[in-house]
Amino acid sequence: MSNRLFQGVVHQMKDSIGRIIGVIDENATVIACSELSRIGTSSDFFSIEFNENNDIFVRDGLTYKPFGLHIKPDYAVFVEGTDEAAAKYASILAISLSGIKQYYDEKYDRNNFIKNIILDNVLPGDISIKSRELHFNTDINRVVFLISIVSSNDVSAYDVIQNLFPDKNKDFVFNITETEVVLVKEIKNNIDVSNLEKLARSISDTLSSEFFTCVNVGIGTPVVGVKDLARSFKEAQMALEVGKVFDTDKTIVSYDNLGIARLIYHLPTTLCDTFLREVFKKGSIESLDHETLFTIQRFFENNLNVSETSRKLFVHRNTLVYRLDKIKKLTGLDLREFDHAIIFKIALMVKKYLSADPVKF
Repeated sequence: MSNRLFQGVVHQMKDSIGRIIGVIDENATVIACSELSRIGTSSDFFSIEFNENNDIFVRDGLTYKPFGLHIKPDYAVFVEGTDEAAAKYASILAISLSGIKQYYDEKYDRNNFIKNIILDNVLPGDISIKSRELHFNTDINRVVFLISIVSSNDVSAYDVIQNLFPDKNKDFVFNITETEVVLVKEIKNNIDVSNLEKLARSISDTLSSEFFTCVNVGIGTPVVGVKDLARSFKEAQMALEVGKVFDTDKTIVSYDNLGIARLIYHLPTTLCDTFLREVFKKGSIESLDHETLFTIQRFFENNLNVSETSRKLFVHRNTLVYRLDKIKKLTGLDLREFDHAIIFKIALMVKKYLSADPVKF
């Protein structure tokens, strides 16, 4: 990476300086140069002086200036000539390249550090130490978005998301699989979940409308600092998995809005089977046809209001009452009673959960 970085700067500055300029590494090998034929060559006589002296020095008609972030310099720039101008050019180049190298290294290390935290590859005791080294603010709020690619064309969702969030000092984007992209987003304190969902929707809509890429987005809970980012990531994963089971039509799922589905997701399957057997008579839930289940869903959506539900279903009120009486006869549960409605709602979710056989985290 350093070779390409240095060569890019050297290439841009060669016309302004008007002399041969370049960079060598600690082994005195030329890794970047305005004269491309010199790249890869080395000077054996040079390494001892390079290691012992950090000041400007002259060798074989070239002026050298070591630089680097360690006690012993990692690199040195060289400029053609031994005059005062060559020394000034060498000093300016060394300062510029050192600053650029530090910026890119820190950016890469920060992104890699966040990725390792997300994947639980960093020991808890090392997180605080490394955070201070990389200048992470411990009071900053962040949240993890997990973007799962459902279908796409040749456009890279990773590249699109990176372009949507270009501030690499605040937001971090990386792949964890071929079809999953993580966005660690810096957010304001006490941000509302609805605002996070709007942001996720804008990501989904951009990918869909402009790049014909369909995605689902899971949203973890906001955390302070970086220590709990792994938890936020696991919550985003769970949000997607629970959403696949209980909200198959949703593409944006927030962990905070999972509600009772999150509780059911953690239940042992044996307990779920026992619950269904206790709630329903044998085979009674299977006897409910599609029309009846649709009626039940609309009845729940309208807060157990018979008149409102019949209006939304475009059926007479007495027709709906007849259907509810039929459900009561089959299951023993009267959905017009709040307690019975809760039991029935949970039972339907439990059955859906058992049928999905989801992946557990």
